[in-house]
Amino acid sequence: MYEIWLAMNIVYEIALDLWPALLPLLLVWLALLLINRQRLGKVAPSTLLAVAALVGVVAVLALPSLTKSSLADMGDWVDWAFLLAMAAGFGVAAAALLWPVLAMRPSR
Repeated sequence: MYEIWLAMNIVYEIALDLWPALLPLLLVWLALLLINRQRLGKVAPSTLLAVAALVGVVAVLALPSLTKSSLADMGDWVDWAFLLAMAAGFGVAAAALLWPVLAMRPSR
């Protein structure tokens, strides 16, 4: 239980450091959502799912090396849980950020 609490505190501290960069990103994303609000429904959910899956797989492979680690160093279930959760988070974030951009594509 201690490992989970520690990991949650680490995520919180990282988010506190990143909020000045995340706030403008959020504002631009909301502006794009407002601009494209009529065409957002035309983006296929399968396209968003494919983006999320692709980014998630890349994140599973890339995240350990970003911390100067490897997949072989993942020994505890908490390590795997957080790796998969972070990869899923990156995938969902990429799909959410690309959703209004994909809605801007011309129709075929």
